[in-house]
Amino acid sequence: MMEEVKEVTSFLSIHGQNIKVSEVMQDGDALTFLIVSQKLSGTGEYHVGRTWDDFEWLQQHLFSREDVPGIQGVIFPPLPAKAPVNASAKVMKQLGFLALEDWRPYCKALETFLRQVAAHSILSKNKAVEGFLTSSEPTGRQKARKNIFNRLSQAVDGMRKEGHKDVDEFFQTERDHNLILTGCTKTAAEKFLDVVLTEQKIAVAYGHFAASLHLCVEAGEDPNKQAFSRVCVKLSEVFDSMKKNMASVAENNVSTLGLGLDLESRYQEAEKEMLFRRICKLVEVENARRNAEKAKPVKKTAMEEVKKAAETEFEHISEVAKLEIARFEGARVEMLQRALVQWCEKQLLTAKESADRFNQHLQVFRGMA
Repeated sequence: MMEEVKEVTSFLSIHGQNIKVSEVMQDGDALTFLIVSQKLSGTGEYHVGRTWDDFEWLQQHLFSREDVPGIQGVIFPPLPAKAPVNASAKVMKQLGFLALEDWRPYCKALETFLRQVAAHSILSKNKAVEGFLTSSEPTGRQKARKNIFNRLSQAVDGMRKEGHKDVDEFFQTERDHNLILTGCTKTAAEKFLDVVLTEQKIAVAYGHFAASLHLCVEAGEDPNKQAFSRVCVKLSEVFDSMKKNMASVAENNVSTLGLGLDLESRYQEAEKEMLFRRICKLVEVENARRNAEKAKPVKKTAMEEVKKAAETEFEHISEVAKLEIARFEGARVEMLQRALVQWCEKQLLTAKESADRFNQHLQVFRGMA
């Protein structure tokens, strides 16, 4: 997964790449996720419980640190959408692979988010990250909600700037590539999810057929009926093995390539958001330049200062963005490669185990013949 990048631990008291979201605790409609982090010094672990709103607060808090030069050029680790209990079909579709089976895929996605934050050279410096992972104190969720509305109003205003031409060919090319990749990765994840859902339906059908074969078993001393009953029982065992095989194949698809495609899709969206923030800042710079050119002598100095400040901030954003894109490109290739390798390894192992079971069934049938 994408968390397999060079670890940054100098700013944290825990091993960033060993962070675990080990379980989820449900109290009515409220979900609390248990985060386990290993201490850097000596033995021991931190155990803290966080809700999804806490995760959202952390993400918004990291984003709102505008005092950090170039912060808007960061490709922020994507936080999965909130997974409410008894979610609607629309929400389940939005979550995709993270809504399947139990809570393991979703916990893995939250775990990846935290590992990415802990491994980031800029984000891991924020003291809130340390507190989030080690302190039992509650987070400042109320403040986060206020920031969310501020960001929402800015996003609505910025939608008008989405088609603005970039002055830097590197970033314009990256925007064009990202637009294509965002659509392709989303489609690939959706199609692969359809495959998994079909496999799960087939596994259920195998299970139903295995159970129905037991209805054909008849009691009595008639040799023909006894022979037929034995065949039905053995066939039931075969179909039960087929059910387990198909369920394992589906589970392997989710835990490897499925989560890999899901993360890739959400990261492409995160890069898209970063590139959009940068283009909004470019529009701001261009407006500041025009205002400075048209300013009357009385306001000329003030407008020049505004222009210079905007240009400086834009340069910081662009510098950070180029580094982020380079890091992202290397990490995403490694992530997809790792997901594909794990997918093949797990499916080969499942195939070998299933072949052994089916061979045993075959030998039994041969003996019966």
